[in-house]
Amino acid sequence: MGGLVEGDDHLPAEVVGKWVKDKHDLLCRYIDITRAARSKYLPPDNTGGAAYIDLFCGPGRCFIEETGEWADGSAVAAWKQSITSKTPFTRVIVGDADPERLAACVTRLKALGAPVFEINGKAKDTAFRARQGAPVYGLNFAFLDPYNLQTLDFSVIETLAKIPRIDIMVHVSAMDLQRNLDTHLNNEESAFDAFAPGWRNVVKLGSQARTRESVFSHWRDIVGQTGAYTSDDVRLITGSKNQRLYWLLLAAKHELAHKFWSIISKKTDQGSLDL
Repeated sequence: MGGLVEGDDHLPAEVVGKWVKDKHDLLCRYIDITRAARSKYLPPDNTGGAAYIDLFCGPGRCFIEETGEWADGSAVAAWKQSITSKTPFTRVIVGDADPERLAACVTRLKALGAPVFEINGKAKDTAFRARQGAPVYGLNFAFLDPYNLQTLDFSVIETLAKIPRIDIMVHVSAMDLQRNLDTHLNNEESAFDAFAPGWRNVVKLGSQARTRESVFSHWRDIVGQTGAYTSDDVRLITGSKNQRLYWLLLAAKHELAHKFWSIISKKTDQGSLDL
């Protein structure tokens, strides 16, 4: 989680790396490519609705330190893209553990006319309320963008996956898995217990690469057991020195969602998952 500075609109903004542009580009491209599917749930032809869910929303504005640029945060970018794609979400459900960040995001969204439903608290505690707030007969989309593995509590995905029609784009911290592997393996209360419950019974210890692969594979398996199976295509986001930062992937129940993700996540120089 980056520090806060005064934004160009005088509200708090988060200091981020320039790789946020890659992440938000994929987010917006997914919202755009699913516009025809979403339109079938929107008025005037349908009243099912379509919610956007972001339980790590941050303040809604970013300052890219390396370049001095300002950029929209995920929830603001998502709302704007839905407008541009002419299929606006009927509800924007945002949450954050930090009330200051949440308040700034809500203010920015409301200024843009977004139908906001706000929830303050950790994602593991707000996921159920988000699920209750999502239209039962709608087409819903969640973006989970935590800053480490422990914050990506498996219960969040498990809860959201109970929404009948939902696609979930997930940020999994490759940096945390690599840098803190030994700590997570050896601590009595491990971050892996929240991220990938049951890992102690199935993870095969070996080289660091093999162990990381086993943890990640177990996580994908248990996500799939919710009915929202993970995409074969995994997009690796790297830093300015080509260091591995995180993976973006999709968890979804419908094959069409995975087809869309496969189209937008391809990158010719991306290479393999490379754990």
